[in-house]
Amino acid sequence: MSLAPARVPRPGRARAIASARGFNAFRHRNYRLFWAGQLISLIGTWMQSVAQAWLVLQMTNDPFALGLLSVAQFGPVMVLGLFGGVIADYLPKRRTLIATQTVQMALAFVLATLVATGTVQVWHILVLAFLLGCANAVDMPTRQSFTVEMVGREDVANAVAHSSAVFNAARVVGPAIAGITIALVGIAPCFLLNGISFLAVIAGLLLMRDSELYLGTRAARLTSVGAVFANLAEGLSYVRRTPIVLLAIATVGLSSTFAINWGVSIPPMARDVLRTDAAGYGFIMTAAGIGSLLGALYIAFTGRASVRLLIGGALMLAVLFTIFGLSRSYPLSLVCMFGAGFGMICMAASANTLIQLTVPDQLRGRVMSVYTTVFAGSTPIGGLATGALASAYGIAFAVVLGGALSIVVATGGALYALRNPDAVRVPGTGVAAA
Repeated sequence: MSLAPARVPRPGRARAIASARGFNAFRHRNYRLFWAGQLISLIGTWMQSVAQAWLVLQMTNDPFALGLLSVAQFGPVMVLGLFGGVIADYLPKRRTLIATQTVQMALAFVLATLVATGTVQVWHILVLAFLLGCANAVDMPTRQSFTVEMVGREDVANAVAHSSAVFNAARVVGPAIAGITIALVGIAPCFLLNGISFLAVIAGLLLMRDSELYLGTRAARLTSVGAVFANLAEGLSYVRRTPIVLLAIATVGLSSTFAINWGVSIPPMARDVLRTDAAGYGFIMTAAGIGSLLGALYIAFTGRASVRLLIGGALMLAVLFTIFGLSRSYPLSLVCMFGAGFGMICMAASANTLIQLTVPDQLRGRVMSVYTTVFAGSTPIGGLATGALASAYGIAFAVVLGGALSIVVATGGALYALRNPDAVRVPGTGVAAA
């Protein structure tokens, strides 16, 4: 069943402007509201991410603690993410997102209060990170699968690219603001501003019109625990027997495990290897964000989302992250993280789009939950391993090893795609490895 809105909105000036090449997703009022809210909210999210990692490193002086933080925050996504996909398929996505965003806002305010009053302890941060991970286990697959309901299949690739662009625009602005804020007034304001920023995305969701959503076939209501597990198995089975989806998820998951543990690897690299402060750390994250933003805009304006770009992005990420681990020059490190950011988003946005175009409507939430579970769930595994290696052998060794393993992953994916071109083609389209 093709997705169709309950009512086709009347064209207006904003929709006419948005119809220009590269802006097709902005023809849809609901997506414009979502995009604007995300732009503000994600800046706050990146501020909190940078401030939280710097706070834990200051309190413990141990990279392994950053690995524990990753486990606390992303472990719930790895364990509960598949169940979040079931929720995404069976509950109204817009209302679900309002609930999850509200919970995340409350957690940010609690952390801001603890830091501002000087009562924060490491276990407080870990508990709040765990609760944030539980909220994200539902939020992430719901948000990913909601994209096609806002814009329909025709514009989903463009919407994914622009969502990636706004995510990485925030990655540019958020860390830079966080680094300057920490240097000037301390860490607590970063968490406070993050909490306030959630009001923007919640307002955008509340202002959306259900009549303009492209609603596909919703799965039947589950009535037993056995039915829940049966539906989980259905989503996993689809991933296993669909080569292009399996390739996309495996490439992103393994690359994330080895090379995108930036919350664990970059703070000690900045402080202990490159000998810079919180502001310098923030600008390294900003360089990665600028590269990611340009990668997302490249996909948005060229309309490209292919297996070739997926693998090429993974290889670019792997090579430049390896060089970053070898670097002792701050300017060279900035260049490496810029390129790694570009490659990462080409890989991730291509994987997301290929999956969205391939998966049938009634399975989208569950399959996207596999994607988000693997993508985010790889963080606690890789983060803990990176932190342990850094504590034992130094952070530079851990980074170089992760980059080298990522090169192996990208090379393996490339060989599979070249040997099986028909298997990695989106059904009904010309999107393939070549």
